Amino acid sequence: MSASPESTAVRLTERERAAIRSLFDFPLLAAVNGRRSRRFPVGGSIPAGELAFTSSRPVQPLSEVERALVLAVVTGVTGWNFGISHHPGYAPALPNYPGSAAGRTFPSAAGFHTTDFFFTDESGTYFLSSRDAAPAGEVPAAGSEDGDPGSLGDLDVEAWLNATTARYRKLSPERLWLPREEPYLEGHNTWIANHPGSLLVIPVADLAQHLIANLAFFLQNGYGVHDDINDRPIPGADDPSLRHAGEPFPLSFVEQYTLAEASAELITGVYNGHLLLGALGLGGWTFDGIDRLSVLGASGNPDVPGLGFHVEYDDRWPLPNPTGLPGVFETLARPHVRDAAEAVERFAERKFGPGGPLNPATPGPWRDTARVRASAAPYDKRFVRLLTAQVRYIDETFGKLPGTVPTVHILNYLQAHHLDPDFYDHHFTPAAYLPTHRDHQPTWH
Repeated sequence: MSASPESTAVRLTERERAAIRSLFDFPLLAAVNGRRSRRFPVGGSIPAGELAFTSSRPVQPLSEVERALVLAVVTGVTGWNFGISHHPGYAPALPNYPGSAAGRTFPSAAGFHTTDFFFTDESGTYFLSSRDAAPAGEVPAAGSEDGDPGSLGDLDVEAWLNATTARYRKLSPERLWLPREEPYLEGHNTWIANHPGSLLVIPVADLAQHLIANLAFFLQNGYGVHDDINDRPIPGADDPSLRHAGEPFPLSFVEQYTLAEASAELITGVYNGHLLLGALGLGGWTFDGIDRLSVLGASGNPDVPGLGFHVEYDDRWPLPNPTGLPGVFETLARPHVRDAAEAVERFAERKFGPGGPLNPATPGPWRDTARVRASAAPYDKRFVRLLTAQVRYIDETFGKLPGTVPTVHILNYLQAHHLDPDFYDHHFTPAAYLPTHRDHQPTWH
């Protein structure tokens, strides 16, 4: 698949403006306490069992505005990343952890931000990148001159939504196809996952880049890494310039740490979207019951190409290893980089280069942003040499980056669809859905 820009500017009707005003008033605690996995959509069917039911309502895809709202909440940029304010080991320099200058709707460990997004619905399959996007209409107006920070009431809703829709990149005019059977879908999801009319959001993480960020983090704080899998040192762990030379962290720990940190990004973004579904009156849920390798393109079945990621195979690995989608979502792993030196060079460029969080020319939240950004601790030649040696060792020893966990990680998906209240009225006691679900059609359509 190759990406092309998709011009999908949102223009709100008066009905949609009124609905969004009500949406902004929906209480957070009501969203949290009302969150449930509401799987049964219009046009759905459970063929057998105590909860058997067939919808009498037609399939109804999300509107452009409903789709944009979900994607803005899951993927959106919300302003400038505040960075890490202080570390006595760096002072007076600013810690150099962040990978992105922007903040998004979900947290990221030290601002690494290695997650991006794909989505699919009846109109096609798309890539939606926000990890390096600068704020562009996502946040409320600055407020009054007396220091009022503004509120959602100040928000230009169309600008907010169109900052997200402008990032759509269409990969295919077709919905991502997965057979409605195991092993492509877990058995309990074969009747509903990626259902006609639904929006399926697919967050993906670049664990190669996230690992490099963690190796840099540990090195910058004076720690090397030890290969506990093969019980041998990794170059640089005993370098006398490190404050904790000879006290390395196990590689398996650092890679599991990397997987866990990226997983927090992946789940929090879709969890935000799940909360929004209740406020919107849409059905859906977050789940992990779609085979990740099938989605990425490593099902082993040429008739199920998934997203078409480049995939590598090695007898040392228990599973095939997707590495990225060329020209769309490329990790800092071979073959998308030449070698470890290029991976580290591109990693540093993301931080210190144009638009990066440590570049003085990048706008930001501080009164003297250029001065704050310029104060970040640099990567000197010694540091780059040590980091490159570690990355090279892992890549050459294990044949991939990271060595013991996947290069690309998917944890959870978000599915959004129009709920069929008839199913819940038939099988459940009252209050199985919220007033927003009851009133969704007259409110939004």
